[in-house]
Amino acid sequence: MPSILAIHHVQITVPKGFEAAARDFYCNVLGLTEIEKPEALKPRGGLWLQVGDRQVHIGVEDGENRPATKAHVAYAVDDLEAWRARLSNHGIRIEDGVPIPGHVRCEFRDPFGNRVELIEQV
Repeated sequence: MPSILAIHHVQITVPKGFEAAARDFYCNVLGLTEIEKPEALKPRGGLWLQVGDRQVHIGVEDGENRPATKAHVAYAVDDLEAWRARLSNHGIRIEDGVPIPGHVRCEFRDPFGNRVELIEQV
């Protein structure tokens, strides 16, 4: 049987026309690095980000009820309390995640309604 080797990337979406706001939030608030999209995909809009050795692709689509879903991206972090303070300083409402052994975590919604989790191994 063939094997799945790893996760290459995940994709989230923002409403059409909100790429600049997504770039500001993900690059300036979360500190992720934007990478070049292939020329063939640029007409579709959106942007791509590098996160460690993986990627987050931000596509564009309208008509989605993002705040109603539990679908999310979880980012491993090294100082959850510093992240909580940074997000609070940007007016982001943070919720505690359900406790799981060996980790502390929190979650929030990005400015577009996507659920985001930050998780730190302790």
